[in-house]
Amino acid sequence: MADYYNVLDVQQTATSEDIKKAYRKLALRWHPDKNPDNLEEANKRFKEISEAYEVLIDERKRSIYDGKEGLQTRCVERQCRNDINAHFNIPSFIFRPPEEVFREFFNAAPLENLFSK
Repeated sequence: MADYYNVLDVQQTATSEDIKKAYRKLALRWHPDKNPDNLEEANKRFKEISEAYEVLIDERKRSIYDGKEGLQTRCVERQCRNDINAHFNIPSFIFRPPEEVFREFFNAAPLENLFSK
């Protein structure tokens, strides 16, 4: 699992406003439409950025993420993480498509308006 704080380049003490600013900056920078020459890397980074934002901006998800992160780093295999989640009754995160997160964040503004700034 990626370190979502590192992905967004924010501290663990970051406020919601800090997280929103970081997401905005990185999502605009790594959006696949802005990186046609580096599409594979852009898609990868854009997905990571969206996942990090979805977890860290939601207080409940962030609390779960912060609480189980240490446990997950000790488990090498995916099954170990699943066992921990089941044992502590921690729901798995279900992520939306990155484009959906992007559209919601920017209130469905046309992409050409966003990228011209």
